[in-house]
Amino acid sequence: MSAVKITEGIYSVGIMNPNMRVFDIVMKTDSGTSYNSYLVRGSEKTALIETCHESFFEEYLENIKEVCKFEEIDYIVMNHNEPDHSGSLAKLLELMPNAQLIASIAGANYLKNITNRCDLDIHKVKDGEVLDLGGLSLTFLSAPNLHWPDSMFTWVKEANTLFTCDFLGCHYCEPYTFDTRIAYPKAYDTALELYYGAIFGPFASFVRKGLEKIKALPQQPDYICTSHGPVLTKEGRMQQVLASYEAWSAEQPAGAELIPVFYTSAYGNTAKLAKKIQEGILEAKPDADCQTYDIIEHDMAQLHALINHCKAFAVGSPTLNRDAVPPVWNLLAGVDAINSGKKPALVFGSYGWTGEAVGNIQARLQGLKMNVFEDGFKVAFVPTEDDLEAAKELGKNFAMSF
Repeated sequence: MSAVKITEGIYSVGIMNPNMRVFDIVMKTDSGTSYNSYLVRGSEKTALIETCHESFFEEYLENIKEVCKFEEIDYIVMNHNEPDHSGSLAKLLELMPNAQLIASIAGANYLKNITNRCDLDIHKVKDGEVLDLGGLSLTFLSAPNLHWPDSMFTWVKEANTLFTCDFLGCHYCEPYTFDTRIAYPKAYDTALELYYGAIFGPFASFVRKGLEKIKALPQQPDYICTSHGPVLTKEGRMQQVLASYEAWSAEQPAGAELIPVFYTSAYGNTAKLAKKIQEGILEAKPDADCQTYDIIEHDMAQLHALINHCKAFAVGSPTLNRDAVPPVWNLLAGVDAINSGKKPALVFGSYGWTGEAVGNIQARLQGLKMNVFEDGFKVAFVPTEDDLEAAKELGKNFAMSF
């Protein structure tokens, strides 16, 4: 990828990585990604917005050199300091020793640890602060928790261009800079939604605030330059992406309480407990949306959505080799740890030998700061009629506890 002119005075100098298939350990990226970086050239000063992943440093330098000399860069604006954006910063500063760093207060603190330098020349900007480059100006807009505490937007009013870092972006790579040239729109739409869910899903309330910031701009941007994926344009997908973020982050309307019962069952015994717990919940709350879900029979993404949006839940597992079975741990790996504190949870299961599954699951949920109900419920091998009645009563009491 070479440098590309976005509009007068603004250039894309980022890197494409079409071969990346996993981001941050847990997110699949079937369409690769890009590490976007931009140069804004005024008549008096030049600013570099974001850097790139350290692995592509040499190629990144070549892109910058297509637009300007290193010594001509006066500012390096760090809207967000995750290593995929700041990874090459320490090396870059060796080539640009006179460049001043621009970051939020939180970002300035992170940069010292990321670069392992305490002598950085950092200007900590406040919300609404303006930096004049000569003919073009940078206005910094605080956007915390989108998706780090340090996040901010940069607005160039003269060019009607907004830099949002990760916000509104996606892990998607094609050999084109602008969204008007996307060759595989379905793949892009899939990548956009997966990216939102993985990166911004836990921060829905902040997403809504970020969208309000954009609506409050004096005029709609012609370009939104994100840190991953294509540049969004007014003629292209900008409105679609903004509308999608608005829909995905919308507050859920009040309705029936969602109380799913998740389970796995090797021989049907834990399944029997799940059904009785469901009956008890519905006896206490007949209007609740309470269904049982055999974990191995459902799409894990669907189950993750349920466990993160529900009012409360129950989860059951047999014991295998002194632990809960892997599908249960896969389910719990998708819990939104940021927003699940104090969520009511009930644990149950059948076992043959020693029955550690229930206790191990409870420990994990307690570690997530959930309100785990009582001591859980477990039975040896096949539940008796008394066991099943006790499971039903447990479900009823659980539902009445919140």
